[in-house]
Amino acid sequence: MDLKPQCHEKIVQMIEKGVDIPNPLTLDIGNEVDVDRISASKVKIFPGCRIYGKDTVISSGAQIGREGPVTIENCQIGQDVELKGGYFSKSVFLDKSNLGLGAHVREGSILEEEAGGAHCVGLKQTILFPFVTLGSLINFCDCLMSGGTSRKDHSEVGSSYIHFNFTPDGDKTTPSLFGDVPRGVMLNQPAIFLGGQGGIVGPLRMGFGNVVAAGSILREDCTGDNKLIAVETKPGCIKDYMPALYPNLLRIVESNIVYLANLYALQEWYIHVRKPFLDGRELGPLVYAGLLDKVSLARKERLKRLEAMAKRAKTSVPSQSEEAVRLRNEIGNNIHKVQGIFEGDAAPSSQTRMLRAEFLAGLDKAVQGGPGSYVETIQGLPADVSSQGTKWLESVVAGYCKAVSTDMPGLKLFQKQ
Repeated sequence: MDLKPQCHEKIVQMIEKGVDIPNPLTLDIGNEVDVDRISASKVKIFPGCRIYGKDTVISSGAQIGREGPVTIENCQIGQDVELKGGYFSKSVFLDKSNLGLGAHVREGSILEEEAGGAHCVGLKQTILFPFVTLGSLINFCDCLMSGGTSRKDHSEVGSSYIHFNFTPDGDKTTPSLFGDVPRGVMLNQPAIFLGGQGGIVGPLRMGFGNVVAAGSILREDCTGDNKLIAVETKPGCIKDYMPALYPNLLRIVESNIVYLANLYALQEWYIHVRKPFLDGRELGPLVYAGLLDKVSLARKERLKRLEAMAKRAKTSVPSQSEEAVRLRNEIGNNIHKVQGIFEGDAAPSSQTRMLRAEFLAGLDKAVQGGPGSYVETIQGLPADVSSQGTKWLESVVAGYCKAVSTDMPGLKLFQKQ
């Protein structure tokens, strides 16, 4: 009887090219997996792992399954990444990112350089900028977090933390923005600290350098920087529940639009800044394609959730004010225009193009002689060049917010952008 698994030939090819597979008979590889997308350099795949998906990429130095079995489906894995145990699907892991045993990472997630978490971390539609660190027993879906300058000075989420991202009405218009893209990509902002055994009710926006006391449940924005935040437990109550009331509808919609605008700023950054750092590397163009794909997935997810809530919001609710009813109808009737803005391929304004050109000229001057590592290069930029880059990306965000406010005049806060 032939006891060889169906994937025997692929495993043999991987071993022959130099992949370290200590117990090959325990490895399962899908027929669709392209072995040429798995580096031969210092990759180690421990016993009990499963690798699926035609888009899966595993770069040099990756360590898969050191603490327990790992399942990978259509992920793009950068250099020296450690996925120690768990399930990973349709996500990107950039250099030296890592997750411990029991991780559960689903579609649309991006872990940038040296971001990671301990055991039992759940992510979906989550973007972590370099160095961001998650403790254990965490559910942190539908959010973007930046801040921090190194592995010793990083934004952190304490153990047993929850980002509450699903409402009793079935809404997931709950993306939270910790820091932002225009400042966060410069890797020079103060770290954010979310104390353990706490939570945040999305959507929520938070500035850099904020420290949230352990056990706090946040329900309101804190867009200022360098604040100490402690929240007292609300007193208990029992009262009538009215579905689809949306008392904070304006803030919810605005938070979603700002989040979407930041995703576009991140896409611009990937296209114009990150690409050269990946182009010259083994499998780098495939990892880059994965980044753009995940940002696209994130945009589609946010627009889908926003459309679903806008349709619910059109349903009349007894005893609401005329202003509240008007706002609900405005959002419900104009959501297709918002979708058009974010699904279209709008040309940047002349000011945005000018700011981009000025920043890229400064970046090119800083990397003359060939780019070093991405993190070292960005952190080594002169302060005036970093500031120029932030202004460029803030112009991208402001442009989208302004376009939305034109179609939804009720979103008055956008007129301050």
